[in-house]
Amino acid sequence: ICVSIEFHDGVADVRLTRPDKMNALDPAMFAGIADAIERLGGMSGLRAVVLSGEGRAFCAGLDMASMAGSGSGLDLDGRSHGDANLFQQVAWGWRTLPVPVIAAVHGIAFGGGFQILSGADIRILAPGTRCSIMEMKWGIVPDMAGFALWRTTVRDDVLRELTYTAREFSAEEALAFGFATRLSEGAHGDAMTLAREIAGRNPHAIRAAKRLANLAAEAGAPAILATESAEQAKLMRSPNQIEAVMANMQKRAPNFTD
Repeated sequence: ICVSIEFHDGVADVRLTRPDKMNALDPAMFAGIADAIERLGGMSGLRAVVLSGEGRAFCAGLDMASMAGSGSGLDLDGRSHGDANLFQQVAWGWRTLPVPVIAAVHGIAFGGGFQILSGADIRILAPGTRCSIMEMKWGIVPDMAGFALWRTTVRDDVLRELTYTAREFSAEEALAFGFATRLSEGAHGDAMTLAREIAGRNPHAIRAAKRLANLAAEAGAPAILATESAEQAKLMRSPNQIEAVMANMQKRAPNFTD
């Protein structure tokens, strides 16, 4: 088992579970992550996801030894997962889930591992986390959806420098650059607290907000403005929206329906 999922009160606690290899990506790990994303996409009652890695690292990137023999057989051109191939899906797939994904990152996030955390809506890094867009070290380019994800988070020239050099940078630098949302000594605990807070909001409004956020990263103003209006029209006076108002007025916890 490369990925575990625990589900409670609307929150899925998803963990990469190859700690002896610092959760490095081998064929089984690629398949396991893609399968987990597919399972989450069809999970009833899901409100938020927390993504983390067990052991000493979030994900150390490619397991070069296990992947070396399969290099000539990799299907990079095929679109096996919508717009993405398998390798892109393990990072891009988190963005396509209908609910917010929060990455809790510690230890090491190199190469493919850094691209995976970049697929999350919110990224909480532990101080001391070591990061790198490492692909240039191996003479290749980031090919797990990195550029599609980073274009809305980090300055273009900074991204180019980090990509061209493959240099290691700290969690503090990641925060300053825009890759991290915030730093926390208890990244996983904070991520779970935030996920539970999100799970207590109107689930239809949260999903609509994620659709809008995704669109804003990809489309021009006319499409964003039109979709914003359409999403709001669907939410106004819906049962969950009325419940949100009533719960606030009555100073009680809301009781939303999926």
